[in-house]
Amino acid sequence: MPVTVILEQHNTLFSLVFSLLILIGFSACGELSEKQSKQVDEALKDSLTSTTETWDVDMEIIEEGQKKVRLWGSYAASYTNANNRSETRIRGPVKIHVFDSVGTVKTRVFSDRAVYQPEDAIFELYGNVRVNTADNRHLESEYLEWQQGANEISTSKFVIITTPTDSLAGTGFEGKTDLSSYTIKEPKGRVIID
Repeated sequence: MPVTVILEQHNTLFSLVFSLLILIGFSACGELSEKQSKQVDEALKDSLTSTTETWDVDMEIIEEGQKKVRLWGSYAASYTNANNRSETRIRGPVKIHVFDSVGTVKTRVFSDRAVYQPEDAIFELYGNVRVNTADNRHLESEYLEWQQGANEISTSKFVIITTPTDSLAGTGFEGKTDLSSYTIKEPKGRVIID
């Protein structure tokens, strides 16, 4: 029994010493001055981000009660930096449906991965990018930027466009999402005239 008493005394003594150290530690900590607090905030500002992860992504973009875009992907990570700028990185295969004003799919887009910037309504599509429209027009490239608000797509990379009547290829492209009008900046290929 004396051993038990010694242990109890030791535990009490240990608790007292530990509590005293914590009390001294807290009393030694003072509040930061306004200047020091501002310096800490500035130092952390560049590195603070929030992250959200999602698997089996099924995302819809709705404007004024109307579905504009539906996107599927295998994984997405959304980041928000200290300036409240967001970016969502989506791994593929990525599939996007673009809807017209009556809710019909007018364009289908496929890629290996995508990046979405919601503040600017911009999608960047990477790897095996394919665009297929309802009126049988097709685009293929390795990279494509889509400005959703302006309904425009562009790339500085090589592109192939196929329509029911012809096929065009070249480097650099700007056009409408439904491929109803477009410009190839540096067309390539040959033309056969009958």
